[in-house]
Amino acid sequence: MFALIAAAGWPAYPLLIASVIAVALIIERLIMLRKERIVPVQLLGKVVNAYRQQGVNPQMLEQLAKDSPLGQVLAAGLRNHKSSRYVMKEAIEEAGHAVSHDLERFLTTLGTLATIAPLMGLFGTVVGMIEIFGSQSPSGTNPQVLAHGISVALYNTALGLVIAIPAMIFYRHFRATVDSFLVDMEQQASKLVDLIHGERLDFDAKSQQAPDRA
Repeated sequence: MFALIAAAGWPAYPLLIASVIAVALIIERLIMLRKERIVPVQLLGKVVNAYRQQGVNPQMLEQLAKDSPLGQVLAAGLRNHKSSRYVMKEAIEEAGHAVSHDLERFLTTLGTLATIAPLMGLFGTVVGMIEIFGSQSPSGTNPQVLAHGISVALYNTALGLVIAIPAMIFYRHFRATVDSFLVDMEQQASKLVDLIHGERLDFDAKSQQAPDRA
């Protein structure tokens, strides 16, 4: 590893820093963007049952908001359960924007690293080419300087691609995951609005009814 860094020269150090940051962001997002943490499967059913049994109270809303991002969205709707359908949906949308911002945390940084890593590698390539041309002299070519320049040019190009490719893959994956979560939360929040305003009173019966057998 140290031999590779020595061969790549000083332009490799910014690339190594970028790689450490990218790996840290990928690990952090893999831990945070888990479905059971963002959109718990049974949460909507539990919220509906609690609403029908005991109504809305501050303790319930506080606990729900701390449960998950989906809980924050549902709690925002329940805080306005006595208001009109429009006001309730508007509160849910505002909470959804805040949740979306939290879910997209660090993704811009990861996407930026995926974009600039090849450029940083290209910069190292240019530095290597300068060293190659610098190895030429009236008395002949300096083999050591020529070899070092080639190493700097090639290693930095390779490092830039090695960092950029997985960073871009995970960036696209996380973006798609966040979009999927937001759609799921929007659908569940819409169900809650319909239930509270009396348009889906048969939610529990339909969700727990066994399929008919011929």
